[in-house]
Amino acid sequence: MSGLKLYNTLTRQKDAFVPLDPAHVGIYACGPTVYDRIHVGNARPIVVFDVLVRLLRCQYDKVTYVRNITDVGHLTGDSDDGEDKIGKKARLENLEPMEVVQRYTNDFHDVMRMFNILPPSIEPTATGHIVEQIDMISKIIENGFGYEANGSVYFNVRKFAETHDYGALSGRRIDELQNQTRALDGQDEKRDPIDFALWKKADDSHLMQWPSPWSVGFPGWHLECSVMSTKYLGQSFDIHGGGMDLKFPHHECEIAQNMGAHGQADPVRYWIHGNMLTVNGRKMAKSEGNGFTPEELITGNHKLLERGYTAMTVRFFMLQGHYASTLDFSNDALQAAEKGLSRLTKAVQALKVLPAT
Repeated sequence: MSGLKLYNTLTRQKDAFVPLDPAHVGIYACGPTVYDRIHVGNARPIVVFDVLVRLLRCQYDKVTYVRNITDVGHLTGDSDDGEDKIGKKARLENLEPMEVVQRYTNDFHDVMRMFNILPPSIEPTATGHIVEQIDMISKIIENGFGYEANGSVYFNVRKFAETHDYGALSGRRIDELQNQTRALDGQDEKRDPIDFALWKKADDSHLMQWPSPWSVGFPGWHLECSVMSTKYLGQSFDIHGGGMDLKFPHHECEIAQNMGAHGQADPVRYWIHGNMLTVNGRKMAKSEGNGFTPEELITGNHKLLERGYTAMTVRFFMLQGHYASTLDFSNDALQAAEKGLSRLTKAVQALKVLPAT
């Protein structure tokens, strides 16, 4: 045993990390939807996973780290409603959708290098795995957990919950979901409002679409991560995670899809969720006007910043709180992190020149 303990969202406690295969650790993290530039809050979970992967590689001979790129299927409603985020951006900027994808994927990689984040072992894309997504949908339907309606395919949540604990990760329960579910356009074709899309039939205005046995359309947002994680790490693997905001519905639906397709009792052993950054007590978000881009942090060119800070100062700041806790972003906190990093750097330099004993 490595002595490593992780706060596991699934068990709601710190669990000793024991890999399925001590010779090969598998870890999957949800990457960005590449329709815009990321802000620093988006980077925090990725920094956390970077540190975790580095630690695991010090302790185990082989660690496969998969972090995806979402380039289709993530709708503006973050569920089954709205326009594809990348398609919407393409219309606004008069670009091809893949131009949008390439532009913001490049920007994302620039930010990763800025924060000294190691690249993943594999960085798959949703559009590169359409065939595999169609295949998983077919398996889910064959196993009785999916159904077709007017060219779209939905996951039957109540059917799944008859034999599985839907909501185990997030703590959400079906009755609660029923009360919270809004009536949305096109959802009258679902058997139940709490069902979620595996495949959506595309209308003529939808820029990104592919043929399938059910319709010309596009995959649901949750499906890509089920497909890519299991393709590269197996039907059961060690660690999965991302931002706290993905716990529901994204990760809860992933578990249902994996179990619905493959029947695995525990598709993921440890669920790790990095919490959000707040700014003066409020959630960091573009809609709040307090989402700093990395460039703004370095130059200090933002109304909430007194001056600029180095990328390593920001990285050090992000790692000063537990990954499952919120962390408040302020000039005072950044300046304290700057001093702490300076002391740490000087201590390391002093150790290098000490005589060997």
